[in-house]
Amino acid sequence: MNPHLDIAPGVREALAARRPVVALESTVIAHGMAYPQNLETALSVEAIVRAGGAMPATIAVIGGRLKAGLSEAEIAHIAKANDVMKATVRDLPYLAATARDGATTVAATMRIAALAGIAVFATGGIGGVHRGAAQTFDISADLTEMAASRVAVVAAGAKSILDIGATLERLETLGVPVVVYGADRFPAFYSRDSKFTAPQRLDSTTEIARMMQAQWSTGFGGGLLIANPIPAADEISAAIIDKAIEQAVAEMERQGIGGKEATPYLLAKVAAITGGASLKANMALIRHNAKVAAEIAVAFAALRDR
Repeated sequence: MNPHLDIAPGVREALAARRPVVALESTVIAHGMAYPQNLETALSVEAIVRAGGAMPATIAVIGGRLKAGLSEAEIAHIAKANDVMKATVRDLPYLAATARDGATTVAATMRIAALAGIAVFATGGIGGVHRGAAQTFDISADLTEMAASRVAVVAAGAKSILDIGATLERLETLGVPVVVYGADRFPAFYSRDSKFTAPQRLDSTTEIARMMQAQWSTGFGGGLLIANPIPAADEISAAIIDKAIEQAVAEMERQGIGGKEATPYLLAKVAAITGGASLKANMALIRHNAKVAAEIAVAFAALRDR
């Protein structure tokens, strides 16, 4: 066991009994939405995972402790606090040493989930290669973490604010399998179609569980990206969202915003430009990903038992 890791009792019991567990990130709670909407969303996503037959494990850093599974009071603390650091993998040692609080990104959530032995993780969308990365070298640590941690990530593709084509190329270079669930096109977060062909397609959660087992039982390391398109009823057309993103990116560049502040700024700006439509879509896809992740975790646990 890692001396800095705390696994919540319910999560520990589920893992010991080989029951399905789904990891959930905390950045969306601390930096993705305002209170109390963030708290309500976090609790509703945990309820969706439970309804799907799996144990939710929201992941964060509290008082320097890496937490795999939070109590309702701890989730409320992350939702209300104003000084919670947005934490990727490189920030974890700093938080542990200084006993600070951190909301974990996709990369940091994957790392802690892997330490705890959690195989499935539901998020909104992954980070990736930012637009203009040829000049800025701004590439998310989410991608390299997928090449390192044995976790299947269920996401609505890469965030629309990114260079999706370059992100897919980078994932290929890193050897990360990318599967689109039930569609022939890779999704673009708010939209079902990024216009990039799905690297692989699978149409059932049992097939996805088999692919997870095949990857890890053969000794291959790293994780998988399960791209789960946003439901058709909740998507925003690419024409509308692309225009909003172009406007947001131009404003961000004028203000000289970059690094880890870029994604929160762009998401908030796009939400303002779309009159809140993007935030509504974001909440819908997060819930949908949690539902599918629970189904995958249940299928993987059943397959592993057999």
